[in-house]
Amino acid sequence: MNIYVSNLGFSVQNDDLRKHFSEYGEVTSVNVIIDKVTNRSRGFAFVEMKDNQAAEKAIRELNGLTIDNRAIKVNEAREKRD
Repeated sequence: MNIYVSNLGFSVQNDDLRKHFSEYGEVTSVNVIIDKVTNRSRGFAFVEMKDNQAAEKAIRELNGLTIDNRAIKVNEAREKRD
């Protein structure tokens, strides 16, 4: 399942998110989105988890978690629209 994580602080890295999500199951990828011009985080990321049940539990329990003094928002990612 692909998970959308938003409201991230600029200092949050892939490894930070991997640590939190891996407590719920196998994380296959983490991608904090970086702005091409500023080379800083754009404040959101995508986390891919192998097991849908583990991903759903991670979404429920990590939504609202404070990381880097910000309450993150965690949802199932939606398909990209044209």
